[in-house]
Amino acid sequence: MDEAGLKILNRSKPIGELGKGDKLSINGKEMLVDSQYLFMEHKNSKEMIIEFFNVESEREYQLRYFDDQVDISLEIYELQGDFQYVKREPKTLEW
Repeated sequence: MDEAGLKILNRSKPIGELGKGDKLSINGKEMLVDSQYLFMEHKNSKEMIIEFFNVESEREYQLRYFDDQVDISLEIYELQGDFQYVKREPKTLEW
């Protein structure tokens, strides 16, 4: 997703294999994966969500992507309040 400015620095394994306890970094800040699940199944693809959080601040986030177009569909959202997720535009991502 380099067009939007998000650069993937490193991939330790396929994104679909990330699960509880795995680490990922956003702009160099280490985060901890809580879960990954299927959000919605479309005709030829699956819309996936990885929930993760910042251990220091306890802020919660989601990484959303389509399994058939990972590089161009990655989006990161931060939980605001109890229910609203707001899109964020970090510069780097790695796992």
